[in-house]
Amino acid sequence: MLHDLTALTVFICVVVAFTAGFVDAVAGGGGLIQLPVMLMVFPGSSIATVSGTNKSISIVGTSGAAATYAKRLPLDRRVITSMAVCAFVGSAVGASLITHVSRADFEPILLVVLLCVSVFTIMRPEFGAIAKHTQRGPFTAGLLGIGIGFYDGILGPGTGMFLVLGLIAVIGHDFLASSAIAKFVNVATNLAALCVFIPSHNVMWSVTLLMAPANLVGGLIGARTALNRGSVFVRAIFIAVQIAMVVRLLVTLH
Repeated sequence: MLHDLTALTVFICVVVAFTAGFVDAVAGGGGLIQLPVMLMVFPGSSIATVSGTNKSISIVGTSGAAATYAKRLPLDRRVITSMAVCAFVGSAVGASLITHVSRADFEPILLVVLLCVSVFTIMRPEFGAIAKHTQRGPFTAGLLGIGIGFYDGILGPGTGMFLVLGLIAVIGHDFLASSAIAKFVNVATNLAALCVFIPSHNVMWSVTLLMAPANLVGGLIGARTALNRGSVFVRAIFIAVQIAMVVRLLVTLH
């Protein structure tokens, strides 16, 4: 597989993997960067194979970011456990259906949702600035996890962003804590999807070996940057990723 790629293409793949790892560690949405490039670079591969390879790369960077956050932040283990377990189940179901669903069926709905979320976040500067913990706990987090997990398994891009949004709006965490918890849930969703993709031989391991180290470095640097810069920085990246995803969807639908 890799011997068919030019030196420039290999360089692009590595840079994209690093950038995706960094962005995903800060605010989620790394798949928005990584998956479209992989679809372009490997046009002969099926959606399932490209998605499976993307998961095998992303889980490395996400795990590194999660470990970095865990060392520095006090996190609600009950919320993490409930959300991660339910997201695992949802992602496994979604991944098993990926070959039966067209991305085109979801993209118009996703575009409307993203536009509404972007406008809301921009118009509400206080949203996610400080923690406003609600009475909703593990059960609600589990429901949130299974829905977003299903989306991650069947489509993927923007999952981390939706996790961050849900944790702020529903559970009441700030941007930094939400981003940290989202990493643990993302590890679970990626792992569940890989449990489907690996047995069905939908992972290009040579590509994983090329891109995963760069994704890991990006994830580690991204998590440390977010910890040092705080929720204001995470919010800025979050909004930037939302806008980029809206633009990409508009171009795709056009």
